[in-house]
Amino acid sequence: MKSKVSYQLKDKAIWGVLVILVVAFTIANSRFVNPSNIFTLLRQVAVYGIASIGMTFVILLGDIDLSIGTIISFVNIVCAWFMVNAGINWVLAIIITLIFSTLIGVLNGFMVSTIGIPAIIATFATQTAFSGITYIICSGMPIYGFPEAFNMIGQSYVGPIPTPVIIMAVCFAFGSFVLNKTYLGRYFYAVGGNAEAAKLSGIRVGRVKYLVFAIAGFFAGLAGIVMLSRTASGQANAGLGYEFDVITCVVLGGVSITGGSGKMSGVVAGTCIIGVLTNGMVLVNIDQYTQDIVMGVVLALAVGFDCIQKKRQQN
Repeated sequence: MKSKVSYQLKDKAIWGVLVILVVAFTIANSRFVNPSNIFTLLRQVAVYGIASIGMTFVILLGDIDLSIGTIISFVNIVCAWFMVNAGINWVLAIIITLIFSTLIGVLNGFMVSTIGIPAIIATFATQTAFSGITYIICSGMPIYGFPEAFNMIGQSYVGPIPTPVIIMAVCFAFGSFVLNKTYLGRYFYAVGGNAEAAKLSGIRVGRVKYLVFAIAGFFAGLAGIVMLSRTASGQANAGLGYEFDVITCVVLGGVSITGGSGKMSGVVAGTCIIGVLTNGMVLVNIDQYTQDIVMGVVLALAVGFDCIQKKRQQN
């Protein structure tokens, strides 16, 4: 009962922090709450938000996926190459590319579940290998010249709302539905809470891990597609470092780094906090190096708070 109350307070505190940051940056620069800036902010974090769905599932299992950023870069180059160099229809190019990104996730699942390689090592290996493949495909050069219909995915609006924001909202709704309304969500929590107990209760832990890493690959691929459409240029380093920003969104949102607990609503708040911090620091003219320090401190505080909570529950 005590842990449940503590978690509810933690979940509400995340939204409280978001409100405080919004007020603080509004005081520092009144342009922060301008509707156009708010939509710009949300469009900027759309890639993080979409990729964070899969990362949430992975971290709920008590694992980690360091290949997210490389998958985003890989998708940028492969999809761009299909459309520009191979002349493939943009819809078909997206479908094939998302299949590739999902298969990279399956490869991660194979190494973690079947071979038994720790997730941090398996996904780091994937990150390194596919980063090299990405550069080989494009020879380190950007690819551009996409169909106008493709560019609309990342650049168009539905009323005043950018399309990437709508895609992110749909993805968050899907993630929340899976965790709260399906047996798969219960499996994710069970495996993350105690994999051995889950196995004894009849849950096929290995298959769950395959599924979760495949989902993570898919959502990273979708994030890469949105980024490619928005920038209208395929870059081999497009997703460089994105895995750490995505992890920060998820952990800051209250998903336990050791697995077994967390809510998608918290990840929404965590993603918004990252967006507010990044956008707000730019508006108040804080340099990039200081921004990196702030993001590092935020991640350390989020993980540290989670560890303290776990120790208190154990005692």
